[in-house]
Amino acid sequence: MGCPAAGYGRGVPHRRTPRLVATDLDGTLVRSDYSISARTKRAVLAIQETGTVFVMVTARPPRWLHDLTDLVGAHGIAIVANGAILYDVTQRKAIRTRLIDPVVALDVAQAIRAEIPEVEFAIERTDRYGQEPRYLNRWPTPENTLVAAIDVLLAEPAAKLLVRHPSWHSDDLLAKIAPLVGERVAASHSGGHSLVEISASGVSKAAMLADFAAELGISATETIAFGDSLNDLPMLAWAGTSYGVANAHPEVLAIVDRVCPTNDEDGVATVLEEVFNL
Repeated sequence: MGCPAAGYGRGVPHRRTPRLVATDLDGTLVRSDYSISARTKRAVLAIQETGTVFVMVTARPPRWLHDLTDLVGAHGIAIVANGAILYDVTQRKAIRTRLIDPVVALDVAQAIRAEIPEVEFAIERTDRYGQEPRYLNRWPTPENTLVAAIDVLLAEPAAKLLVRHPSWHSDDLLAKIAPLVGERVAASHSGGHSLVEISASGVSKAAMLADFAAELGISATETIAFGDSLNDLPMLAWAGTSYGVANAHPEVLAIVDRVCPTNDEDGVATVLEEVFNL
């Protein structure tokens, strides 16, 4: 499989070295076995040595970044929970949050359940995960998990409201939920099984990334971004140059400037090696 310069992608060649590289994790930088290859680590560390800022922009909650401190860079920052939290990975603390108002979240959850009774809910706060008793969590449950009814889960502001269906594809679930919630919240998905992720209205990876870049004096035109799923679309649209890995959702592949090899073929590393002459 070729790389962008070999005609695999679209768009014009880079005219200058990017000042900011932003990438999604799962399905993009991270392989299907949830590992990050040695090649990818070398490329990420090498571009940071040139002075380029590297930032992970992910749907993951904060606790799922703690094993990646070797990649986060001197700034120590990652954008997590689909842009709801600007997180200092090294200090393990939230710097900025954009959370869902509890009243709005509960109203949205009740509207979804009234239309799709078989769904179950979970929430991510900045420092705690919670779920309804029957929610099918596909990952090990944290020790301090709050297991409770939805009104208890949403008694405090949440970074994300997770909606899981027992069998529907995430695309179908999102298509059903989107008209129910309207503009009250932001609904998307990150490729998870039968899962839709809901954030506060106006929250996206792009919004928090734009703020992060502006604080560093970096513009969108000086940024390249990588992604694979629907929650990456705003970030890919914002960046000066966007890449979709070849395994990306069709809607991603339809809008990106270029397509690079899959996550299992180290697509992000392939691009970084070329762009930065590594």
